[in-house]
Amino acid sequence: MRKPSLTRGGLVAALDVGTSKTCCFIARVENGSARVVGVGHQASRGIKTGTVTDLDQAQQAVLSTVHAAEQMAGETLQGLIVNISGGHPSSRTSIHEIAVGGHEIGDADIRKVHDQGRQVPDVADRTNLHAIPVGYSIDGSRGIRDPRGMYGQRLGVHVHVISASTSAIRNLVSCVARCHLDVQSVVVSPFAAGLAALVDDERDLGVTLIDMGGGTTTIAVFFDGQVVYIDSVPIGGQHVTSDIARGLSTPLAHAERMKTLYGSALASGSDEREMIDVPLVGEEDQVHANPVPKSILTGIIQPRVEETFELVRSRLEASGFDNLAGRRVVLSGGASQLSGVRDLAQLILDKQVRMGRPMRVHGLAEAVAGPAFATCAGLLVHALLPAGEPIRRRRSETTAATGLFGRVGLWLKENF
Repeated sequence: MRKPSLTRGGLVAALDVGTSKTCCFIARVENGSARVVGVGHQASRGIKTGTVTDLDQAQQAVLSTVHAAEQMAGETLQGLIVNISGGHPSSRTSIHEIAVGGHEIGDADIRKVHDQGRQVPDVADRTNLHAIPVGYSIDGSRGIRDPRGMYGQRLGVHVHVISASTSAIRNLVSCVARCHLDVQSVVVSPFAAGLAALVDDERDLGVTLIDMGGGTTTIAVFFDGQVVYIDSVPIGGQHVTSDIARGLSTPLAHAERMKTLYGSALASGSDEREMIDVPLVGEEDQVHANPVPKSILTGIIQPRVEETFELVRSRLEASGFDNLAGRRVVLSGGASQLSGVRDLAQLILDKQVRMGRPMRVHGLAEAVAGPAFATCAGLLVHALLPAGEPIRRRRSETTAATGLFGRVGLWLKENF
């Protein structure tokens, strides 16, 4: 899948297909940044735990969402960039080396080893979505951030490979293709959310981005400006809603409403005194509503949210990236907006926690500028990155090849 081809004044579109909502942003590229000119979003259908379970229903949700964004922008889309939160995204690191013959390492050597690093073969039943250089080695010596100007016999690159289930990716692409839209790139959700919600210092010093969606909670660890670890936990906001519906014998729609209006992940002193009317399953009028104290609702929500963060903590500790991520956590996703989630995350993870909102795109209305829309905004940011992911480059590398003479000089340097 190719990266979108953008020019100044061109359009780029992002589609966030989640378990609870489907969202589309259309942005106009102005001086290297994206300004949103069209927005569409609605409740998802045919999606469970981030994967397509009913193609027809998912297609209708995508069609309606994209049409609303097109109407607002006054444009017709041909293709867009899409996220994936299901398919069990995972990480692995591969090492690739090239011979440099003892001469001074330059930009051509970096490009050559990058090209080799991106040729990582897929493993069984999984497709590679990202291959991101995260570090270098010279003659086996690791921890080199920028090898340019150094000498050695062999130059190596450590590549962070992010993959997901092949069937989940193909079903998602098929759903979008049935809407007569071209999928230009697929990006894992926490990577996209991090691109929009994190500041540069966080990505450099180390941070964990936890994207809490409706069906899954996905994790991304950033360090030294790059994403170095991806994982997921199969629990999301809809599991909390289901727990409420079962525990209080109320319809799912009323359970979602109670969670939004009265729900909290932490108990307070007034919960026993505050009463909530709970409509019962099968009853058609409010006369038979069952009044319960708010403490019962909190007692249902809190264990599920605690379980989510405990699983996240165990995954980070098992991966070995917990210390690398530092003591900073950023929450995004619709489920993170539940009252008390931030405080509970601080208690369980023992880290500093803040809410992440899209910061790197312009023109977002207040209604779509919250944590729930960080992934969709991050897809726009990803579309503006150079091909080959966010690789740190010196200014000389990015400017040397501009213009005819620059390209000729670069070719001569690489070949003679």
